[in-house]
Amino acid sequence: LLLPLLKPDASVYVCCDWRSSPVIGMTLKDYFRLQNRITWQREKGRGAQRNWKNGMEDIWFATRTDDYTFHVDAVKVRRRVRAPYRADGRPKDWEETPDGKFRNTCPSNFWDDISVPYWSMPENTAHPTQKPEKLLAKLILASSDPGGIVLDPFAGSGSTAVTAKKLGRRFVAIERSEQYCAWAEKRLELAETNPAIQGYADGVFWERNAGRLPR
Repeated sequence: LLLPLLKPDASVYVCCDWRSSPVIGMTLKDYFRLQNRITWQREKGRGAQRNWKNGMEDIWFATRTDDYTFHVDAVKVRRRVRAPYRADGRPKDWEETPDGKFRNTCPSNFWDDISVPYWSMPENTAHPTQKPEKLLAKLILASSDPGGIVLDPFAGSGSTAVTAKKLGRRFVAIERSEQYCAWAEKRLELAETNPAIQGYADGVFWERNAGRLPR
């Protein structure tokens, strides 16, 4: 139903667990150009007594055509430099700041710098599968332009819509639960006065959710 609504340069991201990931990947190949699979390592995993604790989620990245939007410079990750010099003694490309030495790196398809929203974070809700705004910000910044439209057909507590609004994008959010819609509306109101995204500052994503790292 949604496929005809997408622009030729549109991108699609589908979040899933290990059970559904293989099927979703194969299904996407029938309708889109499959570009990559992102693996997100959550800091908190779901507990298990007779199995390994599930601490990973997959995010499939697909596009309508091979002519798609992707702004890699908008999603650089700022990491602390622990070895500021190369083996031959030449300095690496790092920046000196009051908080230490940092360098901006291109993101890989393995994300271990994003935690699940917890109770003390302003974005946290009781939604069971809520995604962090920092995670969604990476997807939105990479695959859309300012003023572009972001569609979430399973809006939940509104994380995608809220993040899109904070980043200057328009959004369309679809959700059947009245409770979740109420949460989303409240979060959108709060975004009017608080556009901050945990872990995203100065146009880069910091390697920890606390923003600038201490010395």
